[in-house]
Amino acid sequence: MTTTVTTLRHRIGGAWVAGSGDAIDLVDPATEEVVAQLPAGSPEDVDAAVRAAADAQPAWAALPLEERLAHLERLADALEEHAAELAELECREMGKPVDIGEAFVRSGVDVLRASIADARSYAFVEVQVDDGTQRKRVLRRPLGVVAQIVPWNFTVAATLLGLGPLLAAGNAVVLKPSERAPLSGVRLAELAGHLPAGVLNVVLGDRRAGEPLADHPDVGLVHFTGSVPSGRSVARSAAGHLRRAVLELGGKDPVVVDAGVDVAATAEAVAFGAFVNTGQICTSMERIYVHRDVADAFLDALVAQAEQWTMGEGHEPGVKLGPLVDERQRRIVHEHVTDAVRQGAQVLVGGEAPDRPGWFYPATVLSDVRDDMLVMREETFGPVAPVVVVDSFEEGLRRAADSRFGLAATVYTTDPEHAAACDALPVGVVWVNEWQGGGLERTYEPAGESGMGATGGHAAYDAATRPVTVVWSGVSAG
Repeated sequence: MTTTVTTLRHRIGGAWVAGSGDAIDLVDPATEEVVAQLPAGSPEDVDAAVRAAADAQPAWAALPLEERLAHLERLADALEEHAAELAELECREMGKPVDIGEAFVRSGVDVLRASIADARSYAFVEVQVDDGTQRKRVLRRPLGVVAQIVPWNFTVAATLLGLGPLLAAGNAVVLKPSERAPLSGVRLAELAGHLPAGVLNVVLGDRRAGEPLADHPDVGLVHFTGSVPSGRSVARSAAGHLRRAVLELGGKDPVVVDAGVDVAATAEAVAFGAFVNTGQICTSMERIYVHRDVADAFLDALVAQAEQWTMGEGHEPGVKLGPLVDERQRRIVHEHVTDAVRQGAQVLVGGEAPDRPGWFYPATVLSDVRDDMLVMREETFGPVAPVVVVDSFEEGLRRAADSRFGLAATVYTTDPEHAAACDALPVGVVWVNEWQGGGLERTYEPAGESGMGATGGHAAYDAATRPVTVVWSGVSAG
């Protein structure tokens, strides 16, 4: 059977535009077949998209808020209606099982709807003084053109985490999906076709598009999700232009498992947090600290759970573990495992790539791990659960906090005092007894090398706007 190769184009000013320069092959990571070609991108492509956004933005910002929100509600309805289709595209582009993909698409739509509700309660105009002789107001003005650069692991959900406030506040957006997962981003733009031309543009490509977009002088904010090295580059560019950047970067999220927990239920939860989406989530559980009192039983239960994470193409019934996104990512994952083994770690299950097409890697559990091993220091971004046994909850909490990353952390405990102690963890999000508790709707700012800039709730609107104080004196407000 011959695979149909789709030709992708930029979306600029409401039109589909062929890119200049080279083309990039998009490979299905489960089959290693080319499924699409996309333009590599160029400064000229980026400049055209930014100009289109800049031209469209004033009229978009001039619309009444409710008209902008009506456009976003229509987009939410369209995305919800096509959630299964978008999940199929994410499966083709990066291997995610379709049921997991659809769940995250729908969670992204929930975030979009929540951001619409937040806009209705946000103080775009705050009257501070109005006493008949003076009127003082704080106005929240849009920033203009925003570059939104999203990663390959959750194209749709990652886009929707930021897009609602950016557009609702009156900005125009140039969206750049990863070259490793552009199909769903292009389809999202199609479903947003009712927006005024130029309000949402899509530029495809690799760093040949990403770097000039992050460095474009007419961009007022770069909203970036990706790796720490790329985030540093975006931050340097933002500093050079004296503009804002919101950065969500890598994670090395810890888990602390206390004595007294339900071992079987906790092991099942940790397996999900470590292996879902083949471990390719910024908040995946990548460092697991387990109290000695339950360590043996927990390890046995975690291995039993890992053995149930069957590998296969995301369309196959019962598949829980799709492939890694590409050969490079699998090489990184296996390097972390082999480095740990060389230094004395034990592989309890997994640890070897299967002999089959596709970039698959099994659910892997490691024991006898030390904090100085690569698998405990650097982001693995794969289905690997390294376990460290600790002598007390306090030791687990202390070692969980000892990282240059600070995205999120999860703690399982039945002790109220131990639960309260988790508040001090130096991360953006803390979950107690439920990983991803509360869904994707949350307000936080990453700590350490995991990024900067608050997102979610009204904080997202603060990031998407600029406060302006206007004082009237001696003029009637009417």
